[in-house]
Amino acid sequence: MTISVKIKRLHPDAVIPRYAHEGDSGFDLVAIEDVIIKPGETELVRTGLAFELPSGYELQVRPRSGISLRTKLRVVLGTVDSGFRGEIGVIVDNIAEDPCGNESQYLTYIDGLDYRTDGEMYPNDTYLIRKGDRIAQGVIKPVEQAHFIEVDELDETERGANGFGSSGVKA
Repeated sequence: MTISVKIKRLHPDAVIPRYAHEGDSGFDLVAIEDVIIKPGETELVRTGLAFELPSGYELQVRPRSGISLRTKLRVVLGTVDSGFRGEIGVIVDNIAEDPCGNESQYLTYIDGLDYRTDGEMYPNDTYLIRKGDRIAQGVIKPVEQAHFIEVDELDETERGANGFGSSGVKA
């Protein structure tokens, strides 16, 4: 199924999204500026884009698996509602810890390569997201809304209230 989504470029360097392969669910969201993220910090990565989603749809901002696997950067899952018309931003956490407080003249790109600074020192595991980096992916999904009914009791099930690992870890 294909839907039409209006996109407004808010910055001249913004990249209009596209799907890499036929049948893909996600499209790349691209940084419009360099962002340095030190260990333990959270930063907003701007995309320079605003979307007009049809009513009944949402845009989910999700991590790119390669970045999550190869770096200490974690894209925070996000929901953009159809009524929002502002710039799409990607929230990124650097979960690295540097208990020794070591510093170096190197930053790490999201592809794992190191970048030598002009002598400026940064804590180890500091990342540089570069302008033009594909930092996250967006997925457009239909939205279902629930009608909430307050009750005094819920139906019983075999599982009941057991959660958080109650089914075990062995297959």
